[in-house]
Amino acid sequence: MAKDIYESPLGSRYASREMLYLFSPDHKFSTWRRLWIALAETEMELGLNITQHQIDQMKAHVDDIDYDAVRAYEEKVRHDVMAHVHAYGDLCPDAKGIIHLGATSCYVTDNTDILILRDGLAIIRKKILETMRRLRAFALEYKDMPTLGFTHLQPAQLVTVGKRASLWLQDLLMDLNELDDCAASLRMLGSRGTTGTQASFMALFDDDDEKVKALDQRIAEKMGMPKVFAVSGQTYPRKLDSRVLGVLSAVAQSAYKFAQDLRLLQHMHEIEEPFEKNQIGSSAMAYKRNPMRSERICALSRHIMALTQDTAMTASTQWFERTLDDSANRRLSLPEAFLAADAVLELYANVANGLVVYPKMIARHIDENLPFMCTENILMEAVRQGGDRQALHEKIRVHSQAAAARVKQDGLDNDLLDRIAADEAFPLTRDDLSHLLDARLYIGRAPKQVEEFIESEIDPLLSGVEQIDVGDVRV
Repeated sequence: MAKDIYESPLGSRYASREMLYLFSPDHKFSTWRRLWIALAETEMELGLNITQHQIDQMKAHVDDIDYDAVRAYEEKVRHDVMAHVHAYGDLCPDAKGIIHLGATSCYVTDNTDILILRDGLAIIRKKILETMRRLRAFALEYKDMPTLGFTHLQPAQLVTVGKRASLWLQDLLMDLNELDDCAASLRMLGSRGTTGTQASFMALFDDDDEKVKALDQRIAEKMGMPKVFAVSGQTYPRKLDSRVLGVLSAVAQSAYKFAQDLRLLQHMHEIEEPFEKNQIGSSAMAYKRNPMRSERICALSRHIMALTQDTAMTASTQWFERTLDDSANRRLSLPEAFLAADAVLELYANVANGLVVYPKMIARHIDENLPFMCTENILMEAVRQGGDRQALHEKIRVHSQAAAARVKQDGLDNDLLDRIAADEAFPLTRDDLSHLLDARLYIGRAPKQVEEFIESEIDPLLSGVEQIDVGDVRV
């Protein structure tokens, strides 16, 4: 590629070959030709004067697209679809007169876009499943490992590393359900004409209502889509684009949450994303291990979420049966959202497969905070041995504040348990208190929750799903 013109990093750096091909000119315009073939073939089946020879000639030239010829025609006629009609007709001289018969431009452009949305969602779906498969393994491996929970980004009750991963996993499960609902709602535009009334086809078929209805249905089936929108203007409803990008935005939100959590955990030296042997974290600070993959997930996810505004505004500003201010916007927003979502999931799956856990750092942070968290258990045990609950509660409050000040102001160790053991009001020795410092006493049902969630909701989804290679992530 020439280096003196702009190139999208979504193509050159981020998205997979599979998704890039889906939005490529070759795929787009060969799909146009397959739609023209489906139209002509169905018109022939329903009685129009079209021959099998013409169909065969069209089929013989589906993929040999002469882009120079198309460009020359478009400079002349200033219409992209008609430029392709003429270039295709030059290759199929016997079929030239019946290509695009009765159709408007949206027959090829919109039906192609719907097919691309369908196939794009299928790619996203399998990568969500692969990411879920990898998170599942991580959640089960670390379901029993206690770690500090955080509310308001302040230390709270303990959870487990695997339980936290199950929250990331559940977000993706919700996204998968949204995607499946959206994919099931996809419909072909069909052959509707300039305002969606099918008037041109009624003229072609001498007002035979059943043949015109059959035309729609048969073309959809030939293209692998069993359903057609019951009503439309010239275009399919642009709310569909908004809904599809809403699904991609949901995936982006989940990925952002995961990546941001991981960036915070990497800051605390508890869990890190993969770091290659020769990877450079900083051009200036050689010691650094920056969470570059996670940062890229967040960056691309923000772009996806922003692109949903394009489709929302496009859907809301369509005039009557159609207007053309959607076209240039959709050329940008739809491909970029899919390419970015593809890149995000490639990164997500890569990171989930290589998370590095540091148990001693996790234990250290627990040890620094656990004395505060076990005070309720201390209070209950002291009361059980005859202490006054209200008086002991006040003493714990005073000791806790003093210990916190020692930690935060003086940078010293947490001596709360020593203070309590030295207080004669508590009928507990230091050994008694130490027994209450087992972190496993404070994780509740977290391990069981992970097991039950995965068994009931994740494993049925992943059953029979083959592992896929997400490719070489370029960082």
